[in-house]
Amino acid sequence: MSRVDNIFLIGPMGAGKSTIGRHLAELLDKEFQDSDHEIEQRTGASIPLIFEIEGEAGFRGRESSVLDDLTRKSNVVLATGGGAILSDVNRRALRSRGVVVYMHAPLETLLQRTRRDRHRPLLQTTDRGKTLEEILKSREPIYRQTADIVVETSHRSPASVAREIARKLEALQTDENAAS
Repeated sequence: MSRVDNIFLIGPMGAGKSTIGRHLAELLDKEFQDSDHEIEQRTGASIPLIFEIEGEAGFRGRESSVLDDLTRKSNVVLATGGGAILSDVNRRALRSRGVVVYMHAPLETLLQRTRRDRHRPLLQTTDRGKTLEEILKSREPIYRQTADIVVETSHRSPASVAREIARKLEALQTDENAAS
C-alpha cells in the first residue's frame, strides 16, 4: 500500500474539509470518511453533547480512537476534526498512514463559513472572531508542520480545490516513485 492510497484532510473548522473531501473522494474513486461523523455514529451523541458531558479531553480521547481506526483503512479520503492535529499520536498516525493535506483559509473566510453554525462547541462564545483567531494562531504551525500538501480553499469551488489536490497528489506520487 502506497501512502497516496489514503488522503487525510486537516485544517480549521470552516476550511471545507468535509465538502471538498466528498468531491475529492468521488474524483479519485475513494471512500469518504469524516471523523466527526464517525464519532457521533459510534457514541450516538452529538459532538456538542460529548463536549458538554465529557469536556474537550473526553472528546479528544474518542477522536484519537476513531482516527486510529479510520487511518488504518485503505483507499480513503478522511476529513478530520480541526483539533485532531493537537495530539502527537494523531499526527504520527496521519503522517505514516497517508498523505496529509492542509486546507488553509484566512480568518475572514472561516468566520463567514461558520457564522451560523451552532454545532461547533469551541465557537459557542461571545466573541467568535477572537476565539477562532486564537485557535488559528496556536494550530497554524502544527497544520503546516504535519502537512505534505497545502491548498488554499477561500473563494474557490470545492470541485476546483479537489482537482488541485488531485494534481498535487499525482506530482507527489511521481516524486515518491522516482525516489524509490
